[in-house]
Parts: sequence; C-alpha cells; structure tokens
Amino acid sequence: MIVGILKEIKIAENRVSMTPAGVEVMVHNKHQVLVEKNAGKGSGFPNAEYQKAGATIVDTAAEIYKKADMVMHVKEPQLQEYDLIRKDQIVFTYLHLAAEKKLTKALIKAGSINIAYETIQKKDRSLPLLTPMSEVAGRMAAQEGANYLQMTKGGRGILLGGVPGVEPGTVVIIGGGVVGVNAALMACGLGGKVYLLDTNLDRLRYLREVMPSNCYPIMSSVPKLRELLAKADLVIGAVLIPGAKAPKLVTKDMLKGMKKGAVMVDVAIDQGGCFETSKATSHDDPVFTVDGVVHYCVANMPGAVAITSTLALTNATLPYAVQIANKGWKQSCLDNEEIALGLNIVHGKVTYKAVAEAFGMDFTPVADVLK
Repeated sequence: MIVGILKEIKIAENRVSMTPAGVEVMVHNKHQVLVEKNAGKGSGFPNAEYQKAGATIVDTAAEIYKKADMVMHVKEPQLQEYDLIRKDQIVFTYLHLAAEKKLTKALIKAGSINIAYETIQKKDRSLPLLTPMSEVAGRMAAQEGANYLQMTKGGRGILLGGVPGVEPGTVVIIGGGVVGVNAALMACGLGGKVYLLDTNLDRLRYLREVMPSNCYPIMSSVPKLRELLAKADLVIGAVLIPGAKAPKLVTKDMLKGMKKGAVMVDVAIDQGGCFETSKATSHDDPVFTVDGVVHYCVANMPGAVAITSTLALTNATLPYAVQIANKGWKQSCLDNEEIALGLNIVHGKVTYKAVAEAFGMDFTPVADVLK
C-alpha cells in the first residue's frame, strides 16, 4: 500500500501523523511511504530523517492525495483539501465529524473510506487513539488556565496555588474521564482546590481513592454545577461522548453568577464545546471574553507541544495504521472490531450513528458496508 503523510495546515498546528521511526516500521512491512516536504519540521523531524527511514519526500499535498492509497493527518482535512480526496481513498485521522457538517458532506461526496482516530474503541470502551491527546490536552488545560488567570492576560489576578496565608484558586473540572483526570492532576500539582465532577458514582468512588487530597470528586448536577461555578476561578470542560456533539453543560445564563476575570477552558471544543458560549479559537488568538469571563477554546491544544504530542500519537496510531495497510480497510475491520468502530463514512454512507444523528442524515450500519 502507498501511505501518504501530510503536512498539517491548520493554524499553529505543528504535529505530524507519523515519526521517522513509524515510517521505518511501515517500510519494514513492505509499504511505500510518501511524506510531504517539511511535514515533520514542527515536531523536530527533518526531511532527511524520513528519507533515512525509507520515505520518499514529495513537494505537495496534491501529489500525495493523487498517489496514496491511504492518507494520514493529525487534524481533520481542511477546506482546501476537500476536492483532493479521491474515491476509495482511505483517510485516517481525527475527524470530529459531529461538529463539522461541511466536512461530513465533503467526505460523503468524495466516496472515500474515512476512519476516525477518535471513535476507534476497545472492548472496555476506552479510546486508544484519543487517550494520548486527551492526556496532553487535560494537562495543558490546567496550565493554560493558570496562565490566563493572570491580570496581564485578562484574568482575575489569581495564583492558582496561592501562597502561605492566602487561599489557593478554586478549579472546577466537568468530566472525570481522561481529560478531566489529567487536568485535575496538573491543577492539584499546582496547589489549586479542585472539584472534579462526574455523573458515574462508581467512577467517583475510584477517583476518591486515587486522586490527591486537594481533589474533591463530586456528583454532578445542574444545581451543584451552578453553585461551584460561582466559586470558581478556573473551569475546565472535559466532557466527551464518543463521536457525538458535546452537550452544552454550562449555559450563558450561568456565566452571570461567575466571578469577573474567571477563566473557562473548553477542551470539548473539537466536538462543538460543552459551554454554550464557546467558539473555536486558535493558538494565534486563543481567548475571548463573555460577560467578563475569559474563554480559552483552542481546538488543537496539543499542537503547541508538538514533539511530545507527535511521539505519543505515533505510539498509539501506528499499530492500527500497519493493520489497515497490511490487510486493507475492509479486512482489517472484519478482523478487528476496534478499527470497524472507527469507520465514520464509507463510500458516501454515514456509518457512525452519532454523526448521522447530529445532522439528521441516513445511518448505515457498519456491517452493511463490510459485506
């Protein structure tokens, strides 16, 4: 199979979908790898390292889309790429289609096979290709939130950990999954008073046992959320429904009861955001203010720490990419249900129910396209 590694073109996105070490594994499996010129530059991997690993460097994305059987990205295809995607071509990347109607329609029109990193799922319901970036994004959420609490950045002027004789800042994290736990660990490490909200009582029991003493796992409800928002200096939205649009848990009306200069970080923005007032921002222009509350809604947070993120991502994606390349998309899905759950759109048919429901489109079960 010819595998194409594309250069990321989303604003301030420095990750790359495969390291030179990953290319070497692909070549060892007798696949040809095309790497777009300077695709790895932002992550510290020059063209020469890819060539040494056995890749061919090509000048343009158009050439990769023309030649490759499977193209790999980190972020979803951008508008200028829509018309380059070919019928029957495998697109393997983060897609987040439930929040991207234009992209969904474009992939339906293209007739491609679209496998989303974020919906590949193990039997224990864990999301192996989303987990490493969720770990990065969760830790960054606390770090960026603490940064924007500074008055020079528009925040309240709170040092998250406080100092002797002065109370620490209050952090409210909505969602006790991978993002929420990593955000809580970082916020606790900075010395904040952290409330970690979830609706799963068994999960809360577990978190109570393993989290630091300055973390308080709490059962989430609308009244409790409203109460804690009034106390919060930093709020982190860490809610995920796999493949579906994020629920709007913090309404615009709730902001009226919050402190001026409080900071909200919406890590769910890739899936549409879990704050009603959220809108996607970029690393170049990361924040905006609504009712005196600072919103940080960068849709590709891990791109700011590209070296760490690229290494972590390749560790997770490479085994699946090798399977797809070795067996082809259909046989790999028949042999591995985890990959089958990654199928979102196949030959113009929406095969992931949450995406179909998000836009009122017809849904085709994966089993029907694997016949």
